[in-house]
Amino acid sequence: MMRLESVRKTYSQGSGASVRKVEAVCGVSLSIEAGEFVSIMGPSGSGKSTIMHLLGALDTPTEGRALFENQDLALLSDSDRSRLRRDRIGFIFQFFNLLPNLRAVENVALPLFLAGLRRKPALFRAAECLDRVGLSHRATHLPDELSGGEMQRVAVARALAPNPRAILCDEPTGNLDTANAKIILDLLRSLPGTGKNNHAGASVVMVTHDGSAGAMADRIIKVCDGLIESKPPSKAPGG
Repeated sequence: MMRLESVRKTYSQGSGASVRKVEAVCGVSLSIEAGEFVSIMGPSGSGKSTIMHLLGALDTPTEGRALFENQDLALLSDSDRSRLRRDRIGFIFQFFNLLPNLRAVENVALPLFLAGLRRKPALFRAAECLDRVGLSHRATHLPDELSGGEMQRVAVARALAPNPRAILCDEPTGNLDTANAKIILDLLRSLPGTGKNNHAGASVVMVTHDGSAGAMADRIIKVCDGLIESKPPSKAPGG
């Protein structure tokens, strides 16, 4: 479904004689299966968000390959990567990223508008997604009329609108209280195709530093200093 092969990502910081190279990801290989719910965990600056950006075609590797459904993302044009993100990947961020002048239903419909879908069917699909997250009654409200938890549920609905193959979440509960965080995590856990017994549909990748949030996933990938931490080998019986 999504795969990184010996990926390195290097950024330049500073300018002129003071420029220096920072390696955010240092030769990472991993695979996310269709319908799998994976948490990527690690401290701030560990490279976990960079890994998510590489998986979601928000960035391309300095070395190695990032693949989405066997497509090498670096070989796609910028416009093709944009279309892939719009049509096949849903994104959920810590700070919601809703447009303040659009009603909740219009924010949810935005990726459909951008894909060229006519207004009526786009709003119909958006209303279905708002119903899925329990916010039908808030469809006509602007973001500043919603609570933080409601805004994040609108963001979840927006991610669902195009029927994506993958949903990538960067600290989706980081700006919420405990009660609203649980609502969002339960929503992510219930998305179509996720769960240990149904690996045929959408994949969910969640970047988080919260251990209780990470524990909701089928699998946890721990990242430190741009590398995936390997598990210690199991002891042999009687060892």
